[in-house]
Amino acid sequence: MKIERLIILLLASSLLVSCKCTSEEAEKEPAFYPLGFNPDTLRLESFTVKKDEYFSTLLQRRGLAASDVANFVSANRENFDPRRLRAGVNYDCYYNLKDSTELDYIVYKESKIRQIIFSCQQPFTSWFYDKPVTSERRVADVTIENSLWQDMTDAGVNPQLILDVSDIYAWTVDFFGLRKGDRFHVVYDELFVEGESYKIDTVRAVVFSSAGKDFPCVMFNQKDGGNCYWNEKGESMRKAFLKAPLKFSRVSSQFSYARKHPITRRVQPHTGVDYAAPMGTPVMSIGDGVVISAKNEGAGGNTVRIKHNSVYKTAYLHLKSYGKGIKAGARVSQGQVIGYVGSTGRSTGPHLDFRVWKNGSPINPLTMQSPPAVPLKKENMSAFADTAALYGIIVK
Repeated sequence: MKIERLIILLLASSLLVSCKCTSEEAEKEPAFYPLGFNPDTLRLESFTVKKDEYFSTLLQRRGLAASDVANFVSANRENFDPRRLRAGVNYDCYYNLKDSTELDYIVYKESKIRQIIFSCQQPFTSWFYDKPVTSERRVADVTIENSLWQDMTDAGVNPQLILDVSDIYAWTVDFFGLRKGDRFHVVYDELFVEGESYKIDTVRAVVFSSAGKDFPCVMFNQKDGGNCYWNEKGESMRKAFLKAPLKFSRVSSQFSYARKHPITRRVQPHTGVDYAAPMGTPVMSIGDGVVISAKNEGAGGNTVRIKHNSVYKTAYLHLKSYGKGIKAGARVSQGQVIGYVGSTGRSTGPHLDFRVWKNGSPINPLTMQSPPAVPLKKENMSAFADTAALYGIIVK
């Protein structure tokens, strides 16, 4: 019995020693501070970069000696160019508790993820801290009641997703003609920083439903190159032309050979489509091509004309101004900004008069058919079908 009690006492003593060692070891482990210093030992003050504020004056205003500014900027130039200082950006200053005027660190919050930490004591140095980013697979299912933008926003969807979806369907869906009851089912990856949405990472699959028909698309990259999004037939979602030359507007006047002009009040052909949009809205070329002319054409105001190939030509009228580098002979790519919505020439208000010619004859841009771009290769169809099946989409 005495032996058993002795064994128990020895075991208990051993356990206590073990616990004590573990505790001591834990105390010796250095604490991890994401910013590279312990903020709890310093006094924090938060500020915002002012308009037209210089980095040098900011440093002096926050406590760095004027004699140290030049050396400070030079020592940190590799990590931070003073010209990158932007008005409206927040930054934190950490001061010594014993001397409230002694500036120890500045944390410049360059973006939602990246922060630049400056050590304000000799020797001057700086480093980066990037907040952890997590990715979540999410699903948005929105039925149109008012507008795509409003209904997706009301559903709590990141507005960037709206732009991504509209870009994917830009060649096949007229987003100016969405009707009540149309539906978007989107599977996508969203990035989060500290529990808040940072941005949409990747749209994996979308099914757009309208008038009882489904128009699905799936992201799939061919190993040997090719477009990212394809419909259920393996056809690229990218067409030869964009469906419209500007985003989120409305059609204010249709293609017609018997329209009464709003200014002259005379009945005359209007072989184009008018898109009402705010002054300055970017206008994009609907396809690759060469600028024929970019000049004021009287009643049409500032106009850009583009030749896309031997068959199609387009024109963009009443522009406020032209895009960078837009002039006769300039090559443009699909989606490139060639001008901005204005009201130049004979116009009653800001809008874009958009026109298309096929083999020299005007055609209605809203009913123009555009052939698919590069198709999915036959040898990739099996892998594509497997990817589509993950989202419940059956390849035909």
